[in-house]
Amino acid sequence: MKQPPVIVVQLFHIKGPVPIQGKEQEFSEPSILIGRHPSCHVQFAADIAHLSRKHAEIIREGNQFKLIDHSTNGTFVNGKKIKETYLKDGDVLMFAEGGPQISFLTQMKEGLDIPTVKPLREPEREVRVEPPEVEPPVRAQRPVEGKPSYVPPLREELPDVSAQPVQMPLIIQYGPQIRNFKQLPVTIGKSPKCELVLDHPSIFEQHAQVFFSQNQYWIKDLTGQRLISINRQPIEFQAPLKVNDDLALSPQGPFFHVFGEGRWGEVEEAQEEKPIQPPEKVSVPKEEKSISSKLKKIFKS
Repeated sequence: MKQPPVIVVQLFHIKGPVPIQGKEQEFSEPSILIGRHPSCHVQFAADIAHLSRKHAEIIREGNQFKLIDHSTNGTFVNGKKIKETYLKDGDVLMFAEGGPQISFLTQMKEGLDIPTVKPLREPEREVRVEPPEVEPPVRAQRPVEGKPSYVPPLREELPDVSAQPVQMPLIIQYGPQIRNFKQLPVTIGKSPKCELVLDHPSIFEQHAQVFFSQNQYWIKDLTGQRLISINRQPIEFQAPLKVNDDLALSPQGPFFHVFGEGRWGEVEEAQEEKPIQPPEKVSVPKEEKSISSKLKKIFKS
């Protein structure tokens, strides 16, 4: 028997302790307790003294979610201190002034057991890892000799991937805000005509496009200057996005991490650690050593 869909609360940690910053938690419980106490669903470290042991609570009321403050130092929603308020998608919650911040989202999911959704995605991941069917024609043409047949490289095949309108989610956290899109493609840039407007000095008016095709998410570079890179490798025109990819919209940022399918979070640029080189030892010629020793003997005498 098919189970009715449930509303899942998705909490994305925008700012907080290093172990949980940039992470996401999902809950289907009717009540979500937040604080330092071990019984809390969202538990912060005990040494964060300005947070209460049971700081705040998110309670489901029908299809709505109410945030209730139980703390000493206050709870804030989009910068405003509250005691009780109903939440909406994209709200930013802060626990105590200057404390941890999380963004609030909801999503409809089939069935009560959330982990059962994951096995359904496994076959799709295997298909997505495979590149577009480019290798077979290459293999067929390599044995042919004497014919100047042209074999297009993979990057020239990518523009054939269509960017048709499709109902697929895209959730992007940038700064203190989080944007939730339900349909792709989504255009990113400075222009007000873009679906996602980013105020960043390195972003063009029409900078990038995110779309869904061949069972995977793709990003297209609209600048024509190869500014977008995935895992520090510039893309030629467009490329697929996979979970745990590091995405840079330009060498100067903004930088994102792909936490899940269609889910990005802004991160700081990962700095590569360079080994510290020991100072070079200056070798003294034997002749100079003997001269210096003779001078020492002269001055001693």
